[in-house]
Amino acid sequence: MAYFDAASSAPLHPVARQALLASLDEGWADPARLYREGRRARMLLDAAREAAAEAVGCRADEVVFTPSGTRAVHSGIAGALAGRRRVGRHLIVSAVEHSSVLHAAEVHRADGGSVSEVAVDRRGAVSAASYVGTLRPDTALACLQSANHEVGTAQPVTEVAGACREAGVPLLVDAAQSLGWGPVEGDWSLLTASAHKWGGPPGVGLLVVRKGVRFAPQGPVDERESGRAAGFENIPAVVAAVASLRAVRAEAAGEAARLRELTERIRARVPRLVPDVEVVGDPERRLPGIVTFSCLYVDGEALLHELDRAGFSVSSGSSCTSSTLTPSHVLRAMGVLSEGNIRVSLPPGTPAEDVELFLSVLPGAVAGVREKLGAPVSAGGAVPVDEGDGALVVDAVGRRCPIPVIELAKVIGDVPVGGTVRVLADDEAARLDIPAWCEMRGQEYLGEEPADRGSAYVVRRVS
Repeated sequence: MAYFDAASSAPLHPVARQALLASLDEGWADPARLYREGRRARMLLDAAREAAAEAVGCRADEVVFTPSGTRAVHSGIAGALAGRRRVGRHLIVSAVEHSSVLHAAEVHRADGGSVSEVAVDRRGAVSAASYVGTLRPDTALACLQSANHEVGTAQPVTEVAGACREAGVPLLVDAAQSLGWGPVEGDWSLLTASAHKWGGPPGVGLLVVRKGVRFAPQGPVDERESGRAAGFENIPAVVAAVASLRAVRAEAAGEAARLRELTERIRARVPRLVPDVEVVGDPERRLPGIVTFSCLYVDGEALLHELDRAGFSVSSGSSCTSSTLTPSHVLRAMGVLSEGNIRVSLPPGTPAEDVELFLSVLPGAVAGVREKLGAPVSAGGAVPVDEGDGALVVDAVGRRCPIPVIELAKVIGDVPVGGTVRVLADDEAARLDIPAWCEMRGQEYLGEEPADRGSAYVVRRVS
């Protein structure tokens, strides 16, 4: 099996395993106690905090260990908003933030706060100028990920952080995907990260709050972790997390160059090996190990199963995965194809042979899924109806993507150049995938119209 889903969770680093086992014998006691066992535990915790601060590029007393990266995000956003409530209740996020940030923003909005989402381009990046233009006198906090978890695009954190600092607004950076590769540059105010993203054990997050940032912890607090993360510290896991962070950082330069070459190989060859594929994300400003592409006429869940049977563990932001049945918010914000979406995220140490084997298996897997979905439509499926005047209607109501797109592709040649096809569909993914298909196939998308059932997506044949 080849594990290609490091962006979800990286395999436990050997150094993390060694540190975890070693610290189980020394770090089990209460670090707040003054007896010998407590002092040993405190020494381990303090050493881990110093090492984490060095890796982040901050002071040790600015580092808080939390039970997860998600908890770090939620605590960081809630505490910063509460600390600056007198300034205002306006929160800024990008449209492609991790769900933990967007969920915190939903809670803030439900509590009466206001939230602005900064749009991204088709590569998944925010414009620093657009972000700065969203700042207001009542902005309490701004959030921007260092790099995107689904498509790998790096964000202009340094420029945005400088503008936020000039405006007196703290910037929280979600560095979960990038911290293992290096510190986050720029004059940011808060930072969050998660150990399992770089090969540490699950259940350890980092929250960094710079000195001078107004911060008011929310919920019940106690004396631990400066009152910012209640509960007994999991010292063995913390020690293992920081040990693995130092280990991956020591290997980062060489491994980043090697993984970039492998992901560039995938980016370049997949479109040549598989027809009707869109590779997404910024081709230059990106994380080393992530490459994402979408395949027309493919059900993402079915393709994942095919690749799993072939021995490859990959993930998808597809609209057709059973866990969501809606397009990925990242792909939707980018305006790119969502159907048949595959994210390959290579963990450090991935052999080049595994990538070559993946590239040899992928075309057959995609062809197999397309063959199943492209079979003659059974009774009750999409049926083209001639409207006259060179127009057709395809009724795909009740059919999940990519079926509406497949049916559109089948009939577009049946109308004259300049004629139109109206696709009736009630799957939310069609709103994203039909325009994306038009762009890929050189046809003209005329827009969405209301319909008695679902929506009508109107396409004009250009060629």
